[in-house]
Amino acid sequence: MFDVLDDIISEDADEDAVGGPSSNDQYDDLFAALRSELYPGVSSFSSLNFLFKLMHLKVLNKWTNKSFNELLKLLKLAFPKIDLVESHYEAKKLMTKMGLGYSSIHVCKNDCALFWKENSLKDTCPVCSESRWKLQSGKRSGKNVPHKVLRYFPVGPRLKRLFATLKTAKLMRWHSTGKSKDNDVMRHPVDGKSWQEFDKRHPQFAGDVRNVRLDLAADGFNPFGNMSLSYSMWPVVLTTYNLPPWICMKAEYLMLSLLIPGPQSPGKDMDVFLRPLIDELKELWVHGLDTRDAASENSVFRMRAALLWTINDFPARSSLSGWSGQGYRACPTCNEDTPSMRVIEKTAFFGHRRFLPTNHHWWSNLQFDGRTERKCPPRRFSTTDILEQFRRVKTGIPGKHHNYGGVKRKRGDDELNWRKKSIFYELPYWATIELKHNLDVMHIEKNVCDSLLGTLLADPYKSKDTDNARRDLAKLGIRHELHLFEDGNKLMKPATDYTFSEANRRKFCRFIRSVKFPDGFASNLSKNVTQNDSRLLGLKSHDCHVIMQRLLPVGCRSLVNKNIWSTIVELCTFFKQLCASTVNVSDMVEAQKQLVLILCKLE
Repeated sequence: MFDVLDDIISEDADEDAVGGPSSNDQYDDLFAALRSELYPGVSSFSSLNFLFKLMHLKVLNKWTNKSFNELLKLLKLAFPKIDLVESHYEAKKLMTKMGLGYSSIHVCKNDCALFWKENSLKDTCPVCSESRWKLQSGKRSGKNVPHKVLRYFPVGPRLKRLFATLKTAKLMRWHSTGKSKDNDVMRHPVDGKSWQEFDKRHPQFAGDVRNVRLDLAADGFNPFGNMSLSYSMWPVVLTTYNLPPWICMKAEYLMLSLLIPGPQSPGKDMDVFLRPLIDELKELWVHGLDTRDAASENSVFRMRAALLWTINDFPARSSLSGWSGQGYRACPTCNEDTPSMRVIEKTAFFGHRRFLPTNHHWWSNLQFDGRTERKCPPRRFSTTDILEQFRRVKTGIPGKHHNYGGVKRKRGDDELNWRKKSIFYELPYWATIELKHNLDVMHIEKNVCDSLLGTLLADPYKSKDTDNARRDLAKLGIRHELHLFEDGNKLMKPATDYTFSEANRRKFCRFIRSVKFPDGFASNLSKNVTQNDSRLLGLKSHDCHVIMQRLLPVGCRSLVNKNIWSTIVELCTFFKQLCASTVNVSDMVEAQKQLVLILCKLE
């Protein structure tokens, strides 16, 4: 802690030497608390050290501010000579001086705009003219209370702190010194093509290995747990990819940058909330920050930062990228060439045969959709093509007000599935990035696992083998043995090879119930098996991860025929390859070819 404070003070001292404003006075209280004993005769704890540990316990155990204040009063009463702050408010003021604070930015109740910068002094929204403050009986209450508050945690000071101590300053160079020397091996994003192409396009940025590469992730959650209250709060987290792979994903190195309030998800208005972060990222790219590097004898360098990509699930990707994940053109990669068709109550995506070699016998097979395949694989759209599509996209009004941004607007055919041009394109380098938005494999694996288990176990809520699916087969005129038929007054569904019989369902569920894992490897899956051994309920992402890669290939081997089992094993093997800590490029190229065959078998 002394090293961090000394680095911050020395930076300010350098500013004073060149005529800059002095801010050393703000650290006097910190140094006084750091050098003072917590209690006369106790040298193992300083006042500041004890306070920070106490605040950490408050966060870990979810103490309320009131309980924390009462604890401080009790400590003062029990130990009259203790050197400690009086309240939680004073403790937060000390933490803010350490760069651990945040900015509270008021938001329009309809998510139209932020009351920030040019709008900071306004009392009404510049878009929908709604009041900034909560009103009681049509009048403002005695104390101004905003409808919504966005919490913004500045990124620059925390990036500077990574270089303030010798250990982390050395680790911030790992992406240059520790990357794989084998071009066929990938164990970190630095070994990927997108990173390498970015360095080629921006050699000045890549010239200093201390410049920071970031990744952004966002998703919604309900802070009220399992309560019936529907509420969606969205944290936006940044990951520092300069660090080695076994460190960069640890919780203590993840940086919370935004905490977007609910109760509704931001949706198409995500750009409104991202404005403070994007402005800081532009500043970090263009001008950078003077930063003291502890690994270079405390020399000062100009630190710059770049956002390389985002990682999200599919719905969050739609909010960030601007490409809608619904409709006939839901695939952002296939773009306007997305193969889709309307079936009963949903849109189906097919056409995996087009990715096979043109001489493959499945091109002429009528069992897929009743027709032979004649279309080539979708085009690969370049950056120029995407920017040309943006020129045809109309600028919408932000917000959810029923008279402004909340009015549903029908997109024109020339707009495709674009709802907006993402705010990320304001970053000078964003258009040149080859891989802008990534999908989180854990979300995909969970969705695939839920659908696969639901179909195998004939789960009435999660199975894809529904009555409507059988009616779709009849409309397409394929797989006649699976069509629904009438037996008297009943509508009967023929049995299939890809669902377990009732006896086999019990065998599989008992197998899941009986599996024992080493401590910390997986949760107790027996709790997810229903009492009648017929369904699996409440599976989390990691549960699905373990089932897909460890249990499903073994558990269903004797319960379905060989063709079904081999396809399931191939799918589980693909996810196992994809989730490996070290990936061989040649293996993934082959896995991509095999995935096309797997999808065709499943189709």
